[in-house]
Amino acid sequence: MTVALLTGGSSNLSISLAKRLIDKSTTNLTIILTSRTLPKALDTISELHGYAQASSKFSVEFDYILVDFCDMVSVLSAYYDINKKYHHLDFLFINSAQTAYLGVDFWFAIKDIIRDPIFAVTEGQMKIQKAGLKSGDGMGLLFQGNVFGPYYLIHKLKPLLHKSKIIWVSSPASGAQYLSFNDLELVQNTSPYEGSKRLIDLLHMGSYRKLASEGIHQYVVNPGVFTSFVFNQYLNVFTFYGMLALFYMARFLGSKVHNISGHNAANSLMKCAWGDEPQDKKVASCSDVWGKEYVGYDEIDGTGAEDVVAYLDKLVRVWDEKLEGQIVGTRKP
Repeated sequence: MTVALLTGGSSNLSISLAKRLIDKSTTNLTIILTSRTLPKALDTISELHGYAQASSKFSVEFDYILVDFCDMVSVLSAYYDINKKYHHLDFLFINSAQTAYLGVDFWFAIKDIIRDPIFAVTEGQMKIQKAGLKSGDGMGLLFQGNVFGPYYLIHKLKPLLHKSKIIWVSSPASGAQYLSFNDLELVQNTSPYEGSKRLIDLLHMGSYRKLASEGIHQYVVNPGVFTSFVFNQYLNVFTFYGMLALFYMARFLGSKVHNISGHNAANSLMKCAWGDEPQDKKVASCSDVWGKEYVGYDEIDGTGAEDVVAYLDKLVRVWDEKLEGQIVGTRKP
């Protein structure tokens, strides 16, 4: 029996990943999806259940965990739910995607596309993001939702992760320019989503060796550019298909990371889960001009990785004390 836990379970990437796990499995499989809301969790499981019935020769079971990574009590509750039901996790995919989007600056987008079309649709700054957001726990919202919340869950789940693999989902837009070490919680950051992905790169570089000594193998991946449910709400039918056309244009002009489909985007996650990929590089999902998938490898500038891990570990100790004795269950056994 293989057990895989996917955070951000209702996203396009996680749904595509789950389908690929079903296709790849050569044994019985349990897929656990996290979601902030019950309706989304049940809708996703219904879709995947139908897919598994049609395509898998093996038994595939589904479960859900309700968790809000921007709420530390909810994270602790998720840990207790998982720990009660499972003795081991084979794969833990960290695909949390908290955002702070407000919309699109279309005039800026037009200028950006004219100036450098590939950059514009890879990590251009046309997306308007809100700075200054904090969670109810007093941390930067995207820092907690995308970085510390999942990091704390891993800390709690370590006894279940021996000889397991952790795969963090980063981004093609995660350069050093997106993070200030004077604002690690991304509160004042005007590109907090990209900043959170930079933090993921650094926490991986600062922790994968220690985890390996504990029998846990950790990877970080770049899923490339693909259609995402998160951003579609800011597009109408014309701008959506315009976006798709630009993605295909970028691929035609030589971009390797415009995967467009969630299926291709999930390739790097699958390679890390089932293969022996390098841990000191970011494994990237790539597609050629015809859409044929392959993997590439991105170098990671690890400057400051130890400082990021030290900060996260300090917060772990703080929250261990704050949450001591709190057991909050979301579901009865």
